[in-house]
Amino acid sequence: MVGSRSDNRMRHLTKIEQLDQLSRTECAELKAVTDKFAFRSNDYYMSLIDWDDPDDPIRRLIIPARQELDEWGRLDPSDEKTYCIMPGLEHKYNSTALLLVSNVCDGICRYCFRKRVFINPQSEYLRDVPAAMQYISRHEEITNVLLTGGDPLVLKPSKLENIIRQLRQIEHVKIIRIGTKAPAFNPYRIVNEPDLLEMIDKYSTDHKRIYIMTHFIHPRELTNLAVKAVGLLQKAGAITANQMPLIRGVNDNPEVLAELLARLSFIGVVPYYIFQCRPALGNKAYTVPIEEGYEIVEWAKALVSGLAKRVRFVMSHSTGKVEIVGKSGGLVYFKYHRAAENADSGRFLTLTSNPDAYWLDDYVEMIEDYPVDLPYRFYGPQ
Repeated sequence: MVGSRSDNRMRHLTKIEQLDQLSRTECAELKAVTDKFAFRSNDYYMSLIDWDDPDDPIRRLIIPARQELDEWGRLDPSDEKTYCIMPGLEHKYNSTALLLVSNVCDGICRYCFRKRVFINPQSEYLRDVPAAMQYISRHEEITNVLLTGGDPLVLKPSKLENIIRQLRQIEHVKIIRIGTKAPAFNPYRIVNEPDLLEMIDKYSTDHKRIYIMTHFIHPRELTNLAVKAVGLLQKAGAITANQMPLIRGVNDNPEVLAELLARLSFIGVVPYYIFQCRPALGNKAYTVPIEEGYEIVEWAKALVSGLAKRVRFVMSHSTGKVEIVGKSGGLVYFKYHRAAENADSGRFLTLTSNPDAYWLDDYVEMIEDYPVDLPYRFYGPQ
């Protein structure tokens, strides 16, 4: 029963053979997938699955699929390594630094764009915290620091507090963001962790807030326990917002997506970003073409109030965060919501429609003579 276990008694599953709900034949078939891409879940999240429904969206989100072995995509689809200052510290956008503080999640989403973190867990996350703090201290343009991973809330509260305490000692860092799927994957990490809530209360101040960036992707993840966890974070002083990818077979139904956006707004979680699923290695079966995705998002937004439709549909391209803003008369319209090069932020692109496009690189004809430099493609055989 959902909510019947405490976090201390939670069983974490890391081998496909541990799933009693799968036949031996299924486990054997999926072993080839998990040999390549890690599997991880827990009792709580597995209890959300309707095992009688082979198309259950929660099952699709967490249980490996044979299609992940299709040769499509690459391990670093947004070229994060290009912007790495040191292992675990990225500085792509002028005012924002990103710290990969953890190499573990309570569950591994099958569409994860950082599969490389779990393939090479010792080389992809932050180990030299003092050096990272020194870099951030020297760059006064950095006002936002995003803690991600892995999942920062998998860390012990004391270890997470050590990082947040040092960031709060840097005057020009005004916002600390924590990207986490813990409220969906394992809300016990919040409900049963008073030290975590006390830490947020201490460091989320009137003039310098901590933002919790949740990762709810389907309405069924918003259990009573998950909602309680979100409420505790809010009471502790955190600002909550949600970001998620659009995933085939999970939230690509406009009515399902609208329900999620609405329910997030009801509990005070701002719908922030819907991401075009990044073309990471193994992700083809989870990805919706851009133009179809735009129509799904707009249809869903038409079904909800203004507070629920604040979300933006974007893709995290190597050159920046590109918003998909319109589609009409054989043309598709994009805007650089934020560009790696500051001068390009706000730039507008008018491109010829390509219903089979999954990424910006798939649009080869530039209508407005805007010289976008797209030196490579992100998909296809490796």
